[in-house]
Amino acid sequence: MKLTNYRVILASNSPRRKELLSGIDIDYEVRALSDINESYPDNLPNEEVAEFLARKKADAYCESLVENDLLITADTIVLLENKILGKPLNKEDAKNMLRELSGQTHLVITGVCLTSKQKQVSFSDKTYVTFGDLTDQEIEYYVDKYNPLDKAGAYGVQEWIGYVGVEKIVGSYFNVMGLPIFKLYRELKQF
Repeated sequence: MKLTNYRVILASNSPRRKELLSGIDIDYEVRALSDINESYPDNLPNEEVAEFLARKKADAYCESLVENDLLITADTIVLLENKILGKPLNKEDAKNMLRELSGQTHLVITGVCLTSKQKQVSFSDKTYVTFGDLTDQEIEYYVDKYNPLDKAGAYGVQEWIGYVGVEKIVGSYFNVMGLPIFKLYRELKQF
């Protein structure tokens, strides 16, 4: 798809988001700021956090956008029994998160924000992921080999743990990877 009116900018260094956006044949460039404050109000409903953060990330870029720029920002959260599992602080935290997810169904929510000088559109997508029971040995192996410290919920569904641990997915697989590409494609066409 050619977005002739816009220069598309992906505001993320995530290899997964780059892969997904490339998969729909959109020309884009990467522009990623570091140290964006990812805090959110305590009273914000958990299911709205990802979209809130995607908009907040977009706000950090607004001054640098020029007339034909179209910025894509995104944030993914893992929600287990109304508790947000963000990116783990260290390997021990990652192992603890995976122990919590073992044998459970959780919700993955990715919020996306499309921003130009003229307008801003945000949306989110939800996917239910069910893990089978994971042994401590499997958790240790995954965390030690794949070091998932940059991933919400301490796992990448496209990695080893997804192959051996994910029993069922209801919703978009790509959303779990970090970008609800089906919805994003349709939003880009309308933008």
